[in-house]
Amino acid sequence: MKRFATGLLLLATVIFLVSRWWEVNDGPAWIGYVRATAEAGMVGALADWFAVTALFRRPLGLPIPHTAIIPTKKDMIGDSLGDFVGENFLAEDVVRDKLARVQVSQRVGAWIGQEANASRITAELATAARGVVTVLRDEDVQEVIEQILVPKLLERPIGPPLGTVLEGVLADGSHLRLVDLVCDRAYDWVTANHDMVLRVVHERAPSWSPRFVDDLIADRVYLEVQNFAWNVKTDPEHPLRKAVDRFLVEFATDLQRDPETIERAERIKFQIVGHPDVQKFIGQAWSTVKGMILDAAADPSSALRNRVRDGFIALGTRLSNDTELRGKVDGWLADAAGYVVRHYRAEITTLITDTVERWDAEETSRKVELQVGRDLQFIRINGTVVGALAGLVIYTVGQLAFGS
Repeated sequence: MKRFATGLLLLATVIFLVSRWWEVNDGPAWIGYVRATAEAGMVGALADWFAVTALFRRPLGLPIPHTAIIPTKKDMIGDSLGDFVGENFLAEDVVRDKLARVQVSQRVGAWIGQEANASRITAELATAARGVVTVLRDEDVQEVIEQILVPKLLERPIGPPLGTVLEGVLADGSHLRLVDLVCDRAYDWVTANHDMVLRVVHERAPSWSPRFVDDLIADRVYLEVQNFAWNVKTDPEHPLRKAVDRFLVEFATDLQRDPETIERAERIKFQIVGHPDVQKFIGQAWSTVKGMILDAAADPSSALRNRVRDGFIALGTRLSNDTELRGKVDGWLADAAGYVVRHYRAEITTLITDTVERWDAEETSRKVELQVGRDLQFIRINGTVVGALAGLVIYTVGQLAFGS
């Protein structure tokens, strides 16, 4: 484009020289129009060449004021660009309006609600998890577990939080299924161990007691125990069940408020943690967890990956269908974005200004010229053409007004 624009200037120069020579050597009357057109084209081409060149460098290397604008004003341009971006693109109302129109939560929900996309996210997370787990040094992680996590857990009393959890379990009745299971197993055990009852009675009976009396007593004891177990199993309001409930409620309260119970819970906690098997488990905890993560992440059909994928699908479906949830998510995103641009807009725009400031002036000028220079060369071309036409019009008007 530079060669083409320069070629037009040279063409205008050649036409001017030829036509001027012809004009002074008694050429025809119309040659004056050609000469004026070429002369004005030369002036327009030279003026626009100077204007375009002055943006990027000093024309002909001369120290003319207000030239080489981009190299000399690079930092000022970066500051102005940063201010422009900050005021027009990072304004809080602009960001909030854009997020509201984009409807991020609805689009994300529709995307992750598709099984293929949810599987893709899960696969990427699995890859990232494998990378993180592989990069971490086993001895460092194990040291964190043994010297930081475990001591922190031991510092906090276990009684009050355990009592709170137990209280919540009792409040919603979740323990009843466990009680039912224990009662069922107790009844089944009694039913299956008639011989054991007989043996115990025989072993505890006096030596002078007749054998048939021991058998009668054993049968009677067995039937009573079996009937009792059956009643506990089938009667939700049985006194034993009520007694268990009362004990658990009192125990949950004592765990939270009774110093003696709390102290006993602490002793049991330290006994458990100090047990050789538990210490062995703590020593191998990271290796065990690491192996589980790597195995689950590497197997596309693992239960962990399936649950993560199903979780993403469920979240996407809910975001697509639940207007209230979408409103909350969009509100959270808008608030977060508003907070960021409110408090960190200057830091964000500094990224622009600092980056521009680090650029080399000449290199910056060259890069900008390569990006927009093609269009700027059209200014030179248009200057040549428009100048030539303007010169023709001016010469023609002059001839009509003052010519003989």
